[in-house]
Amino acid sequence: QVHVVESGGGLVQAGGSLRLSCAASGGTFSRYTMGWFRQAPGKEREFVGGITWRGGRTNYADSVKGRFTISRDNAKNTVYLQMNSLQPEDTAVYYCAADLLSNVIDDTGNDYEYWGQGTQVTVSS
Repeated sequence: QVHVVESGGGLVQAGGSLRLSCAASGGTFSRYTMGWFRQAPGKEREFVGGITWRGGRTNYADSVKGRFTISRDNAKNTVYLQMNSLQPEDTAVYYCAADLLSNVIDDTGNDYEYWGQGTQVTVSS
């Protein structure tokens, strides 16, 4: 069983930065492809970005490209989402997810076996 926990959310002014962390326990974290998703009130869940376990390749949604950066520290079993130049439209609950089977970043959410409980990010204007 893999347990995924996000942290680091909070309230920030527009233009500010936050770094979210996602710690995964159980299994072999270094073999997990990790994804970040978000869901704003009244909206569908959307892909933010992801990082593969082999090669550390990343992929981002167009809406965050150039502002958000995903990295991982396998020694700490943690993946990070650095968010810069935050805007009110980035306000959402952010979720981390683990894909144990693939080295391809899935942007639908369907391939991730384990999800965290989410962390709230609120960006004020």
